[in-house]
Amino acid sequence: MNSHSIPRKLELVVVGNGMVGHRLIDLLHQSGALASWHVRVLGEETRPAYDRVSLSGLFNGKSADDLALASEAWYAECGVSLHLDECVTSIDRQNQCVVTSAGTYSYDHLVLATGSFPFVPPVAGRDRPGVFVYRTIDDLEAIRTYALQRGVSHGMVVGGGLLGLEAANALRLLNLQTHIVEFASRLMPLQLCEGGAAALRRRIEALDLVVTTGAAVTELIGATEASPVTHARLGSDSLVPAELVVFSAGVRPRDELARGCGLAVAERGGVLVDEYCVTNDPAVSAIGECASAAGRVWGLVAPGYDMAKVTASRLVRSVRNQGPTFVGADLSTQLKLLGIDVVSFGDAHGTDTTSEAVFADTAGSVYRRLVVDPDGRIVGGVLVGDADGSDLLAAMARGEIPSGEAARLVLPPTLLASMLGGTNVALPELLPDALRVCSCNSVTAGAIRSSVRNDGLTDCGAVQRFTGAGTGCGGCAPTVKRLVDAQLLSQGVAVSDAMCEHFVFNRVQLFDIVRSTGIRTFSELVASHGTGHGCAVCKPAVASMLASLSTGHVLDGEQASLQDSNDHFLANLQKDGSYSVVPRVPGGEITPRQLMAIACVADDFGLYTKITGGQRIDLFGARVEQLPLIWQRLVDAGLESGHAYGKALRTVKSCVGQTWCRYGVQDSTSMAVRLELRYRGLRAPHKLKMAVSGCARECAEAQSKDVGVIATENGWNLYVAGNGGMRPRHGDLLAENIDDDTLVRYIDRFFAFYIRTADRLERTSTWMDRRAGGVEEIRSIVCDDSLQIAAELEAMIEHHVSTYECEWTATLNDPDRLSLFASFVNSDELDDGIVFVSERGQIRPATFSERVKPSDGLSVPVSIGSRR
Repeated sequence: MNSHSIPRKLELVVVGNGMVGHRLIDLLHQSGALASWHVRVLGEETRPAYDRVSLSGLFNGKSADDLALASEAWYAECGVSLHLDECVTSIDRQNQCVVTSAGTYSYDHLVLATGSFPFVPPVAGRDRPGVFVYRTIDDLEAIRTYALQRGVSHGMVVGGGLLGLEAANALRLLNLQTHIVEFASRLMPLQLCEGGAAALRRRIEALDLVVTTGAAVTELIGATEASPVTHARLGSDSLVPAELVVFSAGVRPRDELARGCGLAVAERGGVLVDEYCVTNDPAVSAIGECASAAGRVWGLVAPGYDMAKVTASRLVRSVRNQGPTFVGADLSTQLKLLGIDVVSFGDAHGTDTTSEAVFADTAGSVYRRLVVDPDGRIVGGVLVGDADGSDLLAAMARGEIPSGEAARLVLPPTLLASMLGGTNVALPELLPDALRVCSCNSVTAGAIRSSVRNDGLTDCGAVQRFTGAGTGCGGCAPTVKRLVDAQLLSQGVAVSDAMCEHFVFNRVQLFDIVRSTGIRTFSELVASHGTGHGCAVCKPAVASMLASLSTGHVLDGEQASLQDSNDHFLANLQKDGSYSVVPRVPGGEITPRQLMAIACVADDFGLYTKITGGQRIDLFGARVEQLPLIWQRLVDAGLESGHAYGKALRTVKSCVGQTWCRYGVQDSTSMAVRLELRYRGLRAPHKLKMAVSGCARECAEAQSKDVGVIATENGWNLYVAGNGGMRPRHGDLLAENIDDDTLVRYIDRFFAFYIRTADRLERTSTWMDRRAGGVEEIRSIVCDDSLQIAAELEAMIEHHVSTYECEWTATLNDPDRLSLFASFVNSDELDDGIVFVSERGQIRPATFSERVKPSDGLSVPVSIGSRR
């Protein structure tokens, strides 16, 4: 063949190897366009593209490799020349070449994907040591190194937007006392309304972060003119500690290369591009945060991905002004900031002509607001603390599915109302194909269904890898899973709800196998009904089932190896590696002798002491080798294990009832003691809490418990499936005015049926909501014995009651069990990583700064407490 007949590959140069630049290369690779283009990528960082959205994960167990979007080997396999640590210094448009720190490269087409740079306001002292920006992995590594080596205890983030809150999370994960300062009057002012920002602020402040809004940092102060920062001045006179400051006050487009070569730039910055993302030079495109497209600079990754898609299509076609265009983007955000769900979509602020519907739970810091136009259509909204239904609501705001009056023709009658109340409304069968499920990667519900229907994918992980859905911020992953399962079911394909890869059965099926066969060990179960050796999912789950059926002590034989860290040592593991001790106090009733025993133990072992919300006393700071010594003294005083460490009954809270209270109508304390002694140690899929109130004034807060009992003039009212926590649920009334024995019988049946039929780690509230018949179904089974299994359920609880023994009493009497309580399995040395300091007359875990000597960064014990 004549070599001259082979067409020359066109030269494509991409300046920037961030998330958007990488997405362009990935799209070209998927389309096969790399067969006609030789691509050269120029990146000024030392590592290939990585996920900037998840940067704070570096302080939460992730490595730089975990954040990587691709390896250098991947670029090589695609035939792409990747140049790292190479900065572009200028562009020669006349000769169509770029000049870098290492050479000159010609191009047929040039794509600018240079992103943005952090804006640092002109604050006095901003050049001091200890002042950082939050943009790259190198930035975060510098922050971590400085914090540890300097022994920093107080950190500050200037900026309360999306990136600022991520930076605050990073400092929090470094165990710094963190202060967020936002110039606007509220957090996330671009995305959230006043109510949503207030709910977010309450959530953040509950994490012990300090938030100041409506204020500016005017000066950063140190001991001398050039010394590290120690304080920040807010406004004209307020000084606050700040030994490490991170500026996250917005970004500015990196458009300096465009300015240098005469490309058109928007008045407020950003390389001007048309709807095809092409500049005023047809040989140059710009995408991502460096571009001014559709009249503005877009500061989110999803619009950048859309621009990459437009540019990739144009390069594949090699034809101008054809294919998809970029005329704007959906700025909806669905994130988990500091562990808090935050969603903003559509017109979240509203106008003079719109109205709003608001659900606000101030105590729980849950806020849900819909903005509605005069025709009743949903045009925007804000959800904080509860993101359920956000995909449907955002789709309505975009006009992809009807809202307002039209919605009544499409959605179930209760659906729109329940959206504000926070129930799970993202039903997969309601999502139209055009609905964009994944904003980060522009993946629709139809694309997800098609990957199952037409491409033969049968599991969620494969669908995510194939479509990209759920691989960005991850907020849409639950919806993707529901769509995949629904599509498989519609095709007649059974959707597996197996426990894990080692069992084809779910928890309910495995529980019935264990119950009916008499199997008493995990090895028997996996040998007869599973495969392999088990994993971190199935082992603790089976251990819980065996314990629920009272098959022996949790630390006997192979049972000990199945337990998680709490059950393994019969104590609650704390964040510093120490343990807490919680004796049982049935009904909150305790003798003076027992109180003195707890006080003496706490004093002798130097433990931190706190009254819990469930009327018990928690002792913190015990070392693992101290646990048997502590419990020997507590057991001798007549106290027993409180099972605070297990998925078991925790407490039965009570008021004093008619014995002391002038309003009480029944003896609530006696009933609480009876119930706690009956169900103590009862293992379940999740922890259980109970309460008994002596009258309708409800001082024990019984209606927010898994089982709540309220006294009446004629007996007891029984409530079930309530819970507090992040998503509170009011218990449902199961039975009214029942006597003592009927009450106990119904609770026996309720607990036993829940344990038999709930999923792994499923609370009674979730279990109840999942059952189609709700409380009516449970009432028919528990009260009316509609399934004819009441005798079995009662027998299960009676067996538990008759075989119960305090786990700590049994442990103290067994040398083999006691041998497990050591810091190290191969040494008698104590764990010197547990360090305490004194505060308000008690110990607490030391912070980083209290552990580290500022001069040399070496660990120094401030106090390691008693080692008796």
